[in-house]
Amino acid sequence: MPKEHLIQQVSLFSENKPGKLAAFAKAMEDEGIDILAFSIAEAEGFGVIRALVSQPEKACKKLSSMGFMVRTTDVLGVRMKDRPGGLREVADILGEAGINIDYSYAFSGRHGAVLVLRVDRPKDAAKIFMDKGLDLLREKDL
Repeated sequence: MPKEHLIQQVSLFSENKPGKLAAFAKAMEDEGIDILAFSIAEAEGFGVIRALVSQPEKACKKLSSMGFMVRTTDVLGVRMKDRPGGLREVADILGEAGINIDYSYAFSGRHGAVLVLRVDRPKDAAKIFMDKGLDLLREKDL
């Protein structure tokens, strides 16, 4: 499976305090980096902002220089049918293959409905999705 189907996601770890999302958004704006999708999770006073951005390496450098703990993670972006049952179809495919979903978030935009997935076996998941005829986004598509 070509690595081109793995998308680099930026994960920013921070104290869960007012202004942290604004600081992230301003840093991306100042660098001319487009935020394409994001999610926020909270755990015991800390938050994790996970984002797909137009320039992940540049984003990591900027955020690190601001003192944030940042890393990139490979995720999959799967186009879903934008109708009832679209999510179930993707989840069924992974469940039948025994592939676990660590987390996911979705967005709808110029690519239609897209489910972003962090799974325990991304290369296997990508191959299965392609074999089943599902369309995967590539980083260059973002």
